[in-house]
Amino acid sequence: MQNPLVSILIPFKDTEAYLPECMESILRQEYQNWELLIVDDASVDDSYHIVQAFALKDSRIKLLKNQGSGIIPALRTAFDHCQGDLITRMDSDDIMTPDKIGTMANLLVEHGQGYVAIGQVKYFSHRGISNGYERYETWLNELTVKGDNFNGLYKECAIPSPCWMVYKTDLERCGAFEPDRYPEDYDLAFRFYENGLQGIPCDKVLHLWRDYDTRTSRTSEHYAANYFLDIKLHYFLKLEHDPQKQLVVWGAGNKGKTIAKSLLDRKIDFRWVCDNPKKIDKDIYGKRMEHFHILNQINNFQGIITVANENEQETIKSFLTGLDKKPMMDYFFFC
Repeated sequence: MQNPLVSILIPFKDTEAYLPECMESILRQEYQNWELLIVDDASVDDSYHIVQAFALKDSRIKLLKNQGSGIIPALRTAFDHCQGDLITRMDSDDIMTPDKIGTMANLLVEHGQGYVAIGQVKYFSHRGISNGYERYETWLNELTVKGDNFNGLYKECAIPSPCWMVYKTDLERCGAFEPDRYPEDYDLAFRFYENGLQGIPCDKVLHLWRDYDTRTSRTSEHYAANYFLDIKLHYFLKLEHDPQKQLVVWGAGNKGKTIAKSLLDRKIDFRWVCDNPKKIDKDIYGKRMEHFHILNQINNFQGIITVANENEQETIKSFLTGLDKKPMMDYFFFC
């Protein structure tokens, strides 16, 4: 298939300050065979009229009203109207590089179905980028340049929500935007993984990701840390958990406690370990905290690691490697 039609899906709500720049970046794409399904999610500013002005000048732009409320229904609305063989998502406050659509489309045509094209990203902000976002950008791009994104999936969302592209048939096979589970981009990334899609290495920055105080990922409750943990645990239990192995939770911080409580609520047996002498042998939620050295005595275990400190993570990796344990099989970093 040469020069396939690409459907670009964009939900928007009250982003009048950024929409013109976003729309112009789409119109500047070197790859011209695209359609834009852009869905207004009850904007109260001038966003709708801004997009409407663009749509009147270019028939490839289809302006729609959300058939529900929120990002997931808006994506469903866009997907219901798309005609493309390839599907990608974009955010209304971000900017595409001119080669974004063409680069990802060409990668998919070259590799065929069963793959997801992912571009590198760069954050930008009028106030500068925080150290946390800078580290996330570096980590994400290091995975993308090798096509190893799914290997980091339990740690963070390893596929940038506005910078992926797949065949429409693959997206449908993965359930598209049907689940009502937020964060929707993280859930979709896990469903790509669940259905065996493979990442394609990419060494180009294709997406400029805007950071500002009122962006949805900063303000919506759907993107709070507990939602991410819920998704991680949901897919771990569905895809990875081996009941024949002893489940171990490593870490006594807030994330460790959240995971432990969720497992207790599900009545799933586990051992709980850490290296904090103030917590070892303490009773938390009716579960005794143990020293991690107990793992030397458990031959067959599967670990959920909730320790966030990067230096401590390296120490944990070394310890588990010494026990001949393998990442994404015997242990999973949930942070």
